[in-house]
Amino acid sequence: MTHISIVHDNIATQHVDAIVNAANPTLLGGGGVDCAIHAAAGPDLLKECKTLGGCKTGEAKKTRGYHLPAKYVIHTVGPVYHQHTPEKASELLASCYLNSLFLAKQYGIKTIAFPAISTGVYGFPKEDAAWIVHKTITDYISKDDWFTEIRFVLHSEKDYLLYKAYFKEF
Repeated sequence: MTHISIVHDNIATQHVDAIVNAANPTLLGGGGVDCAIHAAAGPDLLKECKTLGGCKTGEAKKTRGYHLPAKYVIHTVGPVYHQHTPEKASELLASCYLNSLFLAKQYGIKTIAFPAISTGVYGFPKEDAAWIVHKTITDYISKDDWFTEIRFVLHSEKDYLLYKAYFKEF
């Protein structure tokens, strides 16, 4: 059975098979989570990202973790909320999580850590995003019990408490 855990921490310090990076479409580094992951992984992560040709919103690509405790980084590009209808933004956000899980499973990854994708500068309303993430993840694990752990690593106290409330049954 897949264990869901919620932690208030820095995603770049997580000891899991893969961490998910809330990347921008270039995959060449940015702010927030993306900056923290690139800084901790070292310059080889950027070198590998340059070979990937970017990433479309809702899709996911994998790199090595380099100096991170995680073996891999799965980069996904969340939607910029105001650039889409709420329905399309929700669909794209769910795709970020699902495509990250599909890619992880393809590479035999059993433990994965996610940040709160698109809820920072991309402006996705935090409550709406938490509900979408909860629905997406619980639907996924009800059909596929591949992962031993799906961890949500929230940098802010507010996000941590929000995810704790949504995932209280776990």
